[in-house]
Amino acid sequence: MPSISRAQLVDWCRVPAEELTEHPDRRIALRLCRDSAEMGRIMARELVDAITTAAAEGRRLRTIIPCGPSSWYAPFTELVNRERVSMAHVDVFHMDECLDWEGRALPLAHPYSFRGFMQRYFYDPVDAELRVPEAQRRWLEPATADRVAAELADEPAELVYGGWGQDGHVAYNQARRNPFSPLTVDELRRSSVRVQDNNVDTVIALGQRLLGGAFPLVPPMSVTLGLREILAARSIRLFSDTGAWKQTALRVALFGPVDVEYPMTLLQEHPDVLLTATLDTAEHPISRHPEWDFGTG
Repeated sequence: MPSISRAQLVDWCRVPAEELTEHPDRRIALRLCRDSAEMGRIMARELVDAITTAAAEGRRLRTIIPCGPSSWYAPFTELVNRERVSMAHVDVFHMDECLDWEGRALPLAHPYSFRGFMQRYFYDPVDAELRVPEAQRRWLEPATADRVAAELADEPAELVYGGWGQDGHVAYNQARRNPFSPLTVDELRRSSVRVQDNNVDTVIALGQRLLGGAFPLVPPMSVTLGLREILAARSIRLFSDTGAWKQTALRVALFGPVDVEYPMTLLQEHPDVLLTATLDTAEHPISRHPEWDFGTG
């Protein structure tokens, strides 16, 4: 049974966006920015700063990196090239990947091949002498899942970059909708690298966002890091600029209890988490319509 009532959901969604960052009931730190362009600049600058700080301290930087949000790749690669930032000491763990219906990797030119996208926009635009060495790029695939899980168990990441999904999924840790194997919060917390079916709502969101609603072309499966690997990192920084798809999940993460229906609520238990949202992602239509009556009392 869901632990969140309809009345609670309405109350959280009624909070004006401008009150979110300092709200007394907020359970996770939140930063707002104007738009995708500003968010991309923030993401780029902060990751470059983390890379240069690690180099100055003579240590490696182990990072978990997402495919998206997309606004930060161009400013990041431009900063790296302009400031001549070597990434020879950076280890990149890719957090997830889409798979076809048989659990196989997609063609690299598929719009939802995360490996193809990252090769084109994260690696290739960086000058060759500055790039993350190929041996330090951990692509997540069914064949590499056990090895990646073991590496992150031996030495967790220092920094997680990512976004969140329409159901509050982090990486591809979706709300589990199988009626015969429901999860407890502790099982979700301990979840590790795995291959899985994508939820129907995830398929709808991906089809609507990029493929004009061509849902049969959306990859139906994925491989993902688990919450165990994400929560073990020293710092977690999640970003979203996709507006309406993410508004309710953000409110639940900020105000709700830890709930398997919204996996990002588990971030409340981490000591160093910061969410960053654009203004249209922090907004909520319910907050602009106090006259709406949902019959919740």
